[in-house]
Amino acid sequence: MYLILDAHQDLAWNIINLNRDYTQSAYHIREAEKTTPIPAYNGNTLLGWPQCQEGNVAIVFGTLFCTPSRKDRGEYEIRLYDTPQQAHDCYRQNLDAYHRLTEDHPGKFRLILNQQDLTTHLAVWHDHLVKAQDPPPPVGIVLLMEGAEGVRQPPEVEKWYEWGVRMIGPAWAGNHYCGGTREPGPLTKQGYALLECMAGLGLPLDISHMDHLSARQALDFYPGQVIATHSNAENLINAIPINRHLKDETIQQLIERGGVMGIVPFNPFLDWDWRDHGGREAVTLDRVVAQIDYVCQMAGDTTHVGLGTDFDGGFGVECVPQEIDTIADLPKLAPLLTNKGYNKEDIDRIFSGNWISVLKNTLPNS
Repeated sequence: MYLILDAHQDLAWNIINLNRDYTQSAYHIREAEKTTPIPAYNGNTLLGWPQCQEGNVAIVFGTLFCTPSRKDRGEYEIRLYDTPQQAHDCYRQNLDAYHRLTEDHPGKFRLILNQQDLTTHLAVWHDHLVKAQDPPPPVGIVLLMEGAEGVRQPPEVEKWYEWGVRMIGPAWAGNHYCGGTREPGPLTKQGYALLECMAGLGLPLDISHMDHLSARQALDFYPGQVIATHSNAENLINAIPINRHLKDETIQQLIERGGVMGIVPFNPFLDWDWRDHGGREAVTLDRVVAQIDYVCQMAGDTTHVGLGTDFDGGFGVECVPQEIDTIADLPKLAPLLTNKGYNKEDIDRIFSGNWISVLKNTLPNS
């Protein structure tokens, strides 16, 4: 059995905006939402605590994320922001959601804030898997800020660090720090200042969603750990028209900087025109394996790639490869990787080891 670390889950957004209860089974959540507009808006959920247990998903990077008003699709009432203060308040609400989740359900979810937390958590999971010890261990959550709009001014990074944020991606869309998805642009003066403040605290920099230019600038400038929690290789995505994923030169630079890249099993990020090419039944996990293998071939080893599902980030089971019904199905990648020539140690690194190494290198001692 393999331990899995999922480097990107939008738990708080769904808790706040859709009132999803991730202590429940994914199937229970789907049934409860069946007669609401939620499935049409955000898809049928891929997440639930029992399914994390079934898939041995030991740790997730849980995002703090809010939507700028200009990106509102108008299909469902969600929390939005226009001003820096509104963004700050919205991101704080995400933070509070994680604290409530872990404080109210300590047997199911726990925050991982430091090395001791990580060591203890991994030991419990090891005993559960190897010695079959019960009860089932909680899912660990490492807090990741997706889009730094919640940081009103760069020095405020220190406050978010005190509040438990352990990695930051400056962009979702474009903002006053840098260009982002569908809104290209460079790092701004404020963006460079943000990176300086992050570096002073040893926070990993997540380049996912940054524009091609700003991502390369950040990789050139940032001295600390660099990652891409949920990004695919642009070169393998048929006909993708947006600046969402990583060009080869960016992947190579990320590898040279000792970074890790989380592959996303979301159909448009595997084939942009997937609906015209046969729909969900035509998209298989072989495409996810191809993305993983692409990064490994560029790197010459298996130390720079992992998984970053982006569940439930605006899509559900309707938009993932046919073999995936919930997150419990991620282990289905193992035999496909074996058939591709990867051994158990390789798969261990891909499923969790590479991300665990990032945490061991960056989490504070206390």
